[in-house]
Amino acid sequence: MEQTATGKNKITEGIIWQQLLLFFFPILLGTLFQQLYNTADTIVVGRFVGTPALAAVGGSTGQIVNLVVNFFVGLSSGATVIIARYYGAKDVLQLNRALHTAIALSIAGGILVSILGILSTPMVLEKMNTPADVMQDSIVYLRTYFASILFVFIYNIGSGILRAVGDSKRPLHFLIICCFVNIFLDILFVVFFHLGVFGAALATAISQAVSAALVLHALMQSKDMYVLKFSSVRFHSKLLGAIVMIGLPAGFQSVMYGISNILIQSSLNELGTETMAAFTAFGKIDAIYWMVSGAFSVSIITFIGQNFGAGKYDRMKKSIKVCLGMDFIVSAGISLVLLTLGPLLLSLFSDQADVVDIGMQMVRTISPCYALFVFIEIFSSSLRGMGNVFVPMVMTCCGVCVLRILWIFFVVPHAPGMQTILYSYPISWGLTAVLFILYFYRYQKYFFRIHQAPQA
Repeated sequence: MEQTATGKNKITEGIIWQQLLLFFFPILLGTLFQQLYNTADTIVVGRFVGTPALAAVGGSTGQIVNLVVNFFVGLSSGATVIIARYYGAKDVLQLNRALHTAIALSIAGGILVSILGILSTPMVLEKMNTPADVMQDSIVYLRTYFASILFVFIYNIGSGILRAVGDSKRPLHFLIICCFVNIFLDILFVVFFHLGVFGAALATAISQAVSAALVLHALMQSKDMYVLKFSSVRFHSKLLGAIVMIGLPAGFQSVMYGISNILIQSSLNELGTETMAAFTAFGKIDAIYWMVSGAFSVSIITFIGQNFGAGKYDRMKKSIKVCLGMDFIVSAGISLVLLTLGPLLLSLFSDQADVVDIGMQMVRTISPCYALFVFIEIFSSSLRGMGNVFVPMVMTCCGVCVLRILWIFFVVPHAPGMQTILYSYPISWGLTAVLFILYFYRYQKYFFRIHQAPQA
């Protein structure tokens, strides 16, 4: 959604609920296809290689991948906020400097993480109590993934740049292409070439390279205020500082989420391969909610950032209310779908009845509580768009992450079992939601009182 022919930016001028939906749906469909091409690995491997291989591509490896990638996505959200502001303010010079700084960050970060990840894979998997029958395949999958993580970083920050300027459609188109590339290669490498877990990892790596190439091409061919030139890719110190200042708390928050989830995964690993496989399958259908939640997060950050840059503070306030209401409705619908169709969805990943039964226990415990997370997602994203990043990080890390860690260490040993482990999710969400409600309504009064610019 770049500038229209008349020079109007619909994010700062259009009807809010309509523009939110127009911006939201391509992001949602994009994350759906991203999840689909990740899920293709688990479906093909689970069906054609076996339960241990299914656990290898989605158990401990999935948590580690999420930890690393989500940290960088959190860090790059600083670029999204900064670029959205400069785009809303129509500051061409700073907009392009921020773009090239963000690309430089993705390249440097991708190379560093790739080296560290490949070297540390066996040690990290051992620390996570990965079962012996899963260990070798997990090492193969994870090292192959880390070898191609540069492409993941470039795509994520590139698509974040496009969304920051209001273009949520092209990232969707790129993911649709890469989804079909990945599915085709999964079938080719695993079913026909019998490459097992390595084949699934290789298919994902190639598809990620394609997505990175497509997003870079889009940035280089832009006719809008921004354009990528590789000769200009470098760090601009002030903009790098601004990106890191906003993005690092979000990245640290993602790391804390990842650590708490790794501890939960490690605890579930001790319950056996079937439970590990069930959690892998549940994670794939649970991702439906997180795709929606993430799409609303990106939408409200972009709306807040661009309208902040344009000085339209009343529009910021209205956008938050509209986005909150939309997220509630959709979250309730997803909970109902998972509770109703859970057995069918889980059976896509495994035909073992005990794996499906365990997965449904997870669905019934966690999915009814998605609505609690709406407050956390929308309010924290809105605060980041306003430039308030430290307090949301502290509340989230303490209310969600630290509480889960304490739960695993002090509660689970007294009442061991899967249900006790899973209760850490709704309890931590409920407490953190209350913290965000109390803080946000106090902070927004302060924010909008000191920003009283004339409305366009």
